[in-house]
Amino acid sequence: MRKESSREKTMATTVGFIGLGNMGGPMAINLAKAGHRVLGFDMSKAAIDALVAEGGEAASDVAQLASEADVVVSMLPAGKHVRQVYMGEGGILDNAKAGTLLIDSSTIDVDSARAVSAAAADKSMPMVDAPVSGGVAGAAGGTLTFMVGGEDSAFEAAKPYLDIMGKTIVHAGGAGTGQAAKICNNMILGISMIGVSEAFVLAERLGLDAQKLFDICSTASGQCWSLTSYCPVPGPLPTSPANRDYQPGFAAGMMLKDLKLAQEAAHSSGAATPMGAEAASLYSLFCNQGGESLDFSAIVKFLRGS
Repeated sequence: MRKESSREKTMATTVGFIGLGNMGGPMAINLAKAGHRVLGFDMSKAAIDALVAEGGEAASDVAQLASEADVVVSMLPAGKHVRQVYMGEGGILDNAKAGTLLIDSSTIDVDSARAVSAAAADKSMPMVDAPVSGGVAGAAGGTLTFMVGGEDSAFEAAKPYLDIMGKTIVHAGGAGTGQAAKICNNMILGISMIGVSEAFVLAERLGLDAQKLFDICSTASGQCWSLTSYCPVPGPLPTSPANRDYQPGFAAGMMLKDLKLAQEAAHSSGAATPMGAEAASLYSLFCNQGGESLDFSAIVKFLRGS
Protein backbone atom coordinates (compact mmCIF):
# COMPACT_ATOMS: atom_id res chain seq x y z
CA MET A 1 0.00 0.00 0.00
CA ARG A 2 1.32 3.45 -0.91
CA LYS A 3 2.31 5.54 2.10
CA GLU A 4 0.64 8.93 2.30
CA SER A 5 2.92 11.95 2.11
CA SER A 6 2.71 14.61 4.81
CA ARG A 7 1.21 16.91 2.19
CA GLU A 8 -1.66 14.48 1.68
CA LYS A 9 -2.20 13.92 5.40
CA THR A 10 -2.55 17.61 6.27
CA MET A 11 -6.19 18.46 6.95
CA ALA A 12 -7.46 21.72 5.54
CA THR A 13 -7.08 24.53 8.08
CA THR A 14 -7.15 28.31 8.13
CA VAL A 15 -3.63 29.63 7.57
CA GLY A 16 -2.95 33.30 8.16
CA PHE A 17 -0.03 34.51 6.07
CA ILE A 18 1.62 37.87 6.82
CA GLY A 19 4.08 39.26 4.28
CA LEU A 20 3.14 38.48 0.67
CA GLY A 21 6.23 39.76 -1.14
CA ASN A 22 8.46 38.00 -3.67
CA MET A 23 8.94 35.05 -1.35
CA GLY A 24 5.85 35.08 0.87
CA GLY A 25 3.38 35.51 -1.98
CA PRO A 26 4.26 32.27 -3.80
CA MET A 27 4.53 30.40 -0.50
CA ALA A 28 1.02 31.48 0.48
CA ILE A 29 -0.33 30.56 -2.95
CA ASN A 30 1.11 27.05 -2.61
CA LEU A 31 -0.71 26.64 0.70
CA ALA A 32 -3.95 27.75 -0.95
CA LYS A 33 -3.44 25.36 -3.86
CA ALA A 34 -2.99 22.55 -1.35
CA GLY A 35 -6.54 23.15 -0.13
CA HIS A 36 -6.04 25.35 2.91
CA ARG A 37 -8.03 28.48 3.53
CA VAL A 38 -5.30 31.13 3.32
CA LEU A 39 -6.03 34.50 4.85
CA GLY A 40 -3.36 36.98 3.75
CA PHE A 41 -2.18 40.38 4.91
CA ASP A 42 0.41 42.72 3.43
CA MET A 43 0.96 46.47 3.22
CA SER A 44 0.77 46.14 -0.56
CA LYS A 45 -2.74 45.85 -2.04
CA ALA A 46 -1.26 44.37 -5.21
CA ALA A 47 0.33 41.57 -3.19
CA ILE A 48 -2.98 40.78 -1.51
CA ASP A 49 -4.80 40.88 -4.84
CA ALA A 50 -2.31 38.38 -6.28
CA LEU A 51 -3.11 35.93 -3.46
CA VAL A 52 -6.86 36.43 -3.84
CA ALA A 53 -6.56 35.72 -7.58
CA GLU A 54 -5.09 32.32 -6.70
CA GLY A 55 -7.77 31.34 -4.21
CA GLY A 56 -6.69 33.13 -1.04
CA GLU A 57 -8.62 35.67 1.02
CA ALA A 58 -7.74 39.17 2.22
CA ALA A 59 -7.51 39.97 5.93
CA SER A 60 -8.42 43.48 7.01
CA ASP A 61 -5.56 43.60 9.52
CA VAL A 62 -3.22 41.44 11.61
CA ALA A 63 -5.74 41.22 14.47
CA GLN A 64 -8.46 39.71 12.27
CA LEU A 65 -6.01 37.33 10.65
CA ALA A 66 -4.68 36.10 14.00
CA SER A 67 -8.14 35.65 15.51
CA GLU A 68 -9.32 33.40 12.67
CA ALA A 69 -6.17 31.41 11.96
CA ASP A 70 -5.23 27.93 13.14
CA VAL A 71 -1.73 28.50 11.79
CA VAL A 72 0.11 31.79 11.24
CA VAL A 73 3.03 32.05 8.82
CA SER A 74 5.08 35.23 8.50
CA MET A 75 7.70 36.39 6.00
CA LEU A 76 8.91 39.84 7.08
CA PRO A 77 11.95 42.03 6.38
CA ALA A 78 13.71 42.26 9.77
CA GLY A 79 13.64 41.40 13.45
CA LYS A 80 11.96 44.67 14.42
CA HIS A 81 9.04 43.88 12.13
CA VAL A 82 8.69 40.36 13.51
CA ARG A 83 8.73 41.65 17.10
CA GLN A 84 6.09 44.25 16.28
CA VAL A 85 3.76 41.93 14.38
CA TYR A 86 3.89 39.22 17.04
CA MET A 87 4.48 41.11 20.31
CA GLY A 88 3.17 44.60 19.57
CA GLU A 89 -0.19 45.95 20.69
CA GLY A 90 -2.94 44.42 18.58
CA GLY A 91 -0.52 41.86 17.17
CA ILE A 92 -0.64 38.11 16.79
CA LEU A 93 -0.03 37.17 20.42
CA ASP A 94 -2.78 39.55 21.56
CA ASN A 95 -5.37 38.08 19.20
CA ALA A 96 -4.61 34.45 18.38
CA LYS A 97 -6.18 31.68 20.42
CA ALA A 98 -4.09 29.41 22.62
CA GLY A 99 -2.66 26.51 20.62
CA THR A 100 -2.31 28.48 17.37
CA LEU A 101 0.79 27.26 15.52
CA LEU A 102 3.22 30.06 14.62
CA ILE A 103 5.79 29.76 11.82
CA ASP A 104 8.15 32.67 11.15
CA SER A 105 10.04 32.26 7.88
CA SER A 106 11.68 35.67 7.97
CA THR A 107 15.48 35.86 8.12
CA ILE A 108 16.18 37.81 11.31
CA ASP A 109 18.60 38.03 14.21
CA VAL A 110 18.75 35.07 16.59
CA ASP A 111 17.94 37.20 19.65
CA SER A 112 14.65 38.41 18.13
CA ALA A 113 13.69 34.88 17.10
CA ARG A 114 14.24 33.61 20.64
CA ALA A 115 12.44 36.56 22.24
CA VAL A 116 9.31 36.08 20.11
CA SER A 117 9.37 32.32 20.65
CA ALA A 118 9.52 32.80 24.43
CA ALA A 119 6.63 35.27 24.32
CA ALA A 120 4.61 32.80 22.24
CA ALA A 121 5.30 30.02 24.73
CA ASP A 122 3.94 32.25 27.51
CA LYS A 123 0.68 32.41 25.54
CA SER A 124 0.64 28.62 24.96
CA MET A 125 1.31 29.01 21.24
CA PRO A 126 3.88 26.62 19.72
CA MET A 127 6.34 28.43 17.45
CA VAL A 128 9.19 27.67 15.07
CA ASP A 129 11.66 29.93 13.35
CA ALA A 130 11.88 28.55 9.82
CA PRO A 131 13.97 30.73 7.46
CA VAL A 132 14.35 29.51 3.91
CA SER A 133 16.87 29.01 1.15
CA GLY A 134 16.02 28.58 -2.50
CA GLY A 135 15.05 32.02 -3.75
CA VAL A 136 11.97 33.12 -5.64
CA ALA A 137 12.08 30.11 -7.96
CA GLY A 138 12.08 27.78 -4.95
CA ALA A 139 9.19 29.66 -3.39
CA ALA A 140 7.13 29.39 -6.57
CA GLY A 141 8.01 25.75 -7.16
CA GLY A 142 7.51 24.63 -3.57
CA THR A 143 11.12 23.42 -3.42
CA LEU A 144 12.51 25.63 -0.66
CA THR A 145 14.87 24.40 2.04
CA PHE A 146 13.60 25.20 5.54
CA MET A 147 16.02 25.46 8.48
CA VAL A 148 13.80 25.06 11.52
CA GLY A 149 14.34 25.95 15.16
CA GLY A 150 11.89 25.07 17.92
CA GLU A 151 10.64 22.34 20.23
CA ASP A 152 10.22 18.86 18.76
CA SER A 153 6.44 19.03 19.08
CA ALA A 154 6.27 22.41 17.35
CA PHE A 155 8.47 21.14 14.53
CA GLU A 156 6.25 18.09 14.01
CA ALA A 157 3.15 20.31 13.93
CA ALA A 158 4.75 22.69 11.43
CA LYS A 159 6.28 20.10 9.11
CA PRO A 160 3.14 19.27 7.07
CA TYR A 161 2.79 22.95 6.15
CA LEU A 162 6.50 23.33 5.45
CA ASP A 163 6.32 20.24 3.22
CA ILE A 164 3.80 22.06 1.02
CA MET A 165 6.13 25.03 0.58
CA GLY A 166 9.47 23.23 0.51
CA LYS A 167 11.40 20.15 -0.48
CA THR A 168 14.01 19.85 2.28
CA ILE A 169 12.94 20.40 5.88
CA VAL A 170 15.67 20.22 8.54
CA HIS A 171 15.11 20.53 12.29
CA ALA A 172 18.19 22.41 13.47
CA GLY A 173 17.40 22.37 17.20
CA GLY A 174 15.79 24.68 19.73
CA ALA A 175 14.40 28.19 19.24
CA GLY A 176 16.69 30.40 17.18
CA THR A 177 18.74 27.61 15.64
CA GLY A 178 16.90 27.90 12.33
CA GLN A 179 18.08 31.50 12.11
CA ALA A 180 21.57 30.47 13.20
CA ALA A 181 21.71 27.88 10.40
CA LYS A 182 20.49 30.39 7.82
CA ILE A 183 23.04 33.08 8.62
CA CYS A 184 25.89 30.55 8.82
CA ASN A 185 24.89 29.08 5.46
CA ASN A 186 24.67 32.48 3.79
CA MET A 187 27.98 33.59 5.27
CA ILE A 188 29.54 30.56 3.56
CA LEU A 189 27.71 31.46 0.36
CA GLY A 190 28.82 35.11 0.37
CA ILE A 191 32.44 34.21 1.07
CA SER A 192 32.54 31.47 -1.56
CA MET A 193 30.95 33.68 -4.23
CA ILE A 194 33.62 36.30 -3.68
CA GLY A 195 36.33 33.63 -3.95
CA VAL A 196 34.91 32.21 -7.17
CA SER A 197 34.51 35.70 -8.63
CA GLU A 198 38.08 36.63 -7.75
CA ALA A 199 39.30 33.48 -9.52
CA PHE A 200 37.44 34.36 -12.72
CA VAL A 201 38.74 37.95 -12.63
CA LEU A 202 42.29 36.68 -12.16
CA ALA A 203 41.82 34.15 -14.99
CA GLU A 204 40.72 36.97 -17.31
CA ARG A 205 43.88 38.95 -16.51
CA LEU A 206 46.03 35.88 -17.11
CA GLY A 207 44.41 35.07 -20.45
CA LEU A 208 42.62 31.93 -19.29
CA ASP A 209 39.23 31.34 -20.92
CA ALA A 210 36.29 31.35 -18.48
CA GLN A 211 34.85 28.12 -19.90
CA LYS A 212 38.21 26.38 -19.51
CA LEU A 213 38.48 27.55 -15.91
CA PHE A 214 34.96 26.31 -15.22
CA ASP A 215 35.63 22.92 -16.85
CA ILE A 216 38.75 22.45 -14.76
CA CYS A 217 37.60 23.79 -11.38
CA SER A 218 34.17 22.16 -11.52
CA THR A 219 35.90 18.77 -11.42
CA ALA A 220 38.81 19.74 -9.20
CA SER A 221 39.32 20.84 -5.60
CA GLY A 222 37.91 24.32 -6.30
CA GLN A 223 34.44 22.89 -6.93
CA CYS A 224 31.65 24.52 -4.88
CA TRP A 225 27.99 25.54 -5.24
CA SER A 226 28.87 29.14 -6.18
CA LEU A 227 30.83 27.77 -9.13
CA THR A 228 28.82 24.83 -10.41
CA SER A 229 25.26 25.93 -9.59
CA TYR A 230 25.53 29.72 -9.79
CA CYS A 231 28.58 30.57 -11.91
CA PRO A 232 29.13 34.36 -11.68
CA VAL A 233 30.26 34.89 -15.29
CA PRO A 234 28.22 34.46 -18.48
CA GLY A 235 28.61 31.33 -20.54
CA PRO A 236 29.53 28.23 -18.55
CA LEU A 237 26.19 27.80 -16.77
CA PRO A 238 23.22 28.98 -18.90
CA THR A 239 20.82 29.06 -15.94
CA SER A 240 22.89 31.42 -13.79
CA PRO A 241 21.89 35.11 -13.36
CA ALA A 242 25.11 36.11 -15.13
CA ASN A 243 23.37 35.16 -18.37
CA ARG A 244 20.45 37.53 -17.78
CA ASP A 245 22.36 40.69 -16.83
CA TYR A 246 22.47 39.65 -13.15
CA GLN A 247 18.77 40.00 -12.51
CA PRO A 248 18.09 38.26 -9.17
CA GLY A 249 17.92 35.51 -8.06
CA PHE A 250 19.06 36.55 -4.68
CA ALA A 251 19.76 40.27 -4.57
CA ALA A 252 23.07 41.63 -3.31
CA GLY A 253 21.16 43.78 -0.83
CA MET A 254 19.66 40.66 0.73
CA MET A 255 23.07 39.00 0.88
CA LEU A 256 24.41 42.07 2.67
CA LYS A 257 21.56 41.88 5.17
CA ASP A 258 22.40 38.25 5.97
CA LEU A 259 26.13 38.96 6.23
CA LYS A 260 25.40 41.77 8.67
CA LEU A 261 23.23 39.43 10.73
CA ALA A 262 26.10 36.96 10.80
CA GLN A 263 28.47 39.67 12.01
CA GLU A 264 26.03 40.75 14.73
CA ALA A 265 25.81 37.14 15.89
CA ALA A 266 29.59 36.74 15.75
CA HIS A 267 30.12 39.82 17.87
CA SER A 268 27.50 38.86 20.45
CA SER A 269 28.83 35.29 20.74
CA GLY A 270 32.53 36.12 20.57
CA ALA A 271 33.14 34.08 17.40
CA ALA A 272 36.01 34.99 15.08
CA THR A 273 34.74 35.42 11.50
CA PRO A 274 37.38 37.49 9.65
CA MET A 275 36.34 36.21 6.21
CA GLY A 276 32.70 36.88 7.00
CA ALA A 277 33.59 40.41 8.06
CA GLU A 278 35.51 41.01 4.84
CA ALA A 279 32.64 39.63 2.76
CA ALA A 280 30.22 41.98 4.52
CA SER A 281 32.56 44.91 3.84
CA LEU A 282 32.86 44.08 0.13
CA TYR A 283 29.11 43.61 -0.35
CA SER A 284 28.51 46.88 1.48
CA LEU A 285 30.81 48.70 -0.95
CA PHE A 286 29.14 46.99 -3.91
CA CYS A 287 25.65 47.90 -2.72
CA ASN A 288 26.66 51.49 -2.01
CA GLN A 289 27.87 51.77 -5.60
CA GLY A 290 24.49 50.76 -7.01
CA GLY A 291 24.66 46.98 -6.93
CA GLU A 292 21.99 46.44 -4.28
CA SER A 293 19.25 45.30 -6.67
CA LEU A 294 21.51 43.09 -8.80
CA ASP A 295 22.01 39.43 -8.08
CA PHE A 296 24.65 38.81 -5.43
CA SER A 297 26.82 37.01 -8.02
CA ALA A 298 27.28 40.42 -9.71
CA ILE A 299 29.96 41.06 -7.09
CA VAL A 300 32.24 39.88 -9.91
CA LYS A 301 31.49 43.19 -11.69
CA PHE A 302 32.66 45.11 -8.62
CA LEU A 303 35.84 43.03 -8.35
CA ARG A 304 36.50 43.51 -12.07
CA GLY A 305 36.11 47.25 -11.60
CA SER A 306 33.25 47.62 -14.10
